[in-house]
Amino acid sequence: MTDKTEITVIRGDGIGPEIMDASLRVLDALDAHFEYDFQLAGLAAQEAEGTLLPDKTLASIERTRVVLKGPLTTPVGGGFRSLNVELRKRFDLYANVRPAISFPGTRARYDNIDLITVRENTEGAYLAADAFTAEDGSRAESKMVATRSGCERVVRYAFELARKADRKKVTAVHKANILKDVSGMFLDVARSMAEEYPDIEFNDMIVDNCCMQLVMNPERFDVMVTTNLFGDIISDLCAGLVGGLGLAPGANIGDRTAMFEAVHGSAPDIAGQGIANPCALLLGTAQMLEHLERQGDARRLRHAIREVISAGERVTPDLGGTGTTSSFADAIIDRLSG
Repeated sequence: MTDKTEITVIRGDGIGPEIMDASLRVLDALDAHFEYDFQLAGLAAQEAEGTLLPDKTLASIERTRVVLKGPLTTPVGGGFRSLNVELRKRFDLYANVRPAISFPGTRARYDNIDLITVRENTEGAYLAADAFTAEDGSRAESKMVATRSGCERVVRYAFELARKADRKKVTAVHKANILKDVSGMFLDVARSMAEEYPDIEFNDMIVDNCCMQLVMNPERFDVMVTTNLFGDIISDLCAGLVGGLGLAPGANIGDRTAMFEAVHGSAPDIAGQGIANPCALLLGTAQMLEHLERQGDARRLRHAIREVISAGERVTPDLGGTGTTSSFADAIIDRLSG
């Protein structure tokens, strides 16, 4: 391979630049032939460009169609409810894919977790349709909106992902017993679409029972597909099963564009100290490699991360080590080169 693939890189705020620099050094060590178009968003963009989401950043994403993004800070009164939500909406990134996989050597309560949450990313409660608060503060309203086409595309994505990844089961998570219209539509779509995938076991589960079962019997799950609000909660719960958000990557997938990220925040309290764990972003990088049909590189990267965490060598304090962001990346690079 000689031609380079251009991707948009947003280093982010807080610890973002530190974990992004570490991740790019690891990506370069894979010799995966990427070219980086560095762009700004968030506080860094506001300071440099006077806006949180510059036009040239949007133009870069429009051109490359692949984004590797560090955590962003949306300031109060910044014009956006959330920069992440804005990017998902702007590029119609309708499927949020959050794997939760156990790594030996972490402080997690479980050592056998291997599941994926597929969350609808553009509709539901986070659309905040017709939201308002009464002038006297006595009442607030926000509509929860779902469309059949929105439900269909995210459910189909989950089944196709399960089939491609040789997963055996898809669970649709809902609250159709109470939210009979909005959640009921999602459940109807999931049940109907399951008939098109007879090779994949299907069941559905009410969201509160799902949360309990994830804590008690996580081995019951393989791929879960759900709506926006429930997916946000469930995916963080799953991250807790494997050691926390420091090990939680996320992919945001649309028909034309995809964005890959660490799902944790910008952690300004430890920014500049060199102790941020880069694993979430590195695992998001592995998702990006798979998206670009570079499965071999993705496997090599995940294997190197697993070996370093298991050995406990040069890992960051959140994983029980005394290493730095840079030393963690160096250990992974050494494994890739070995």
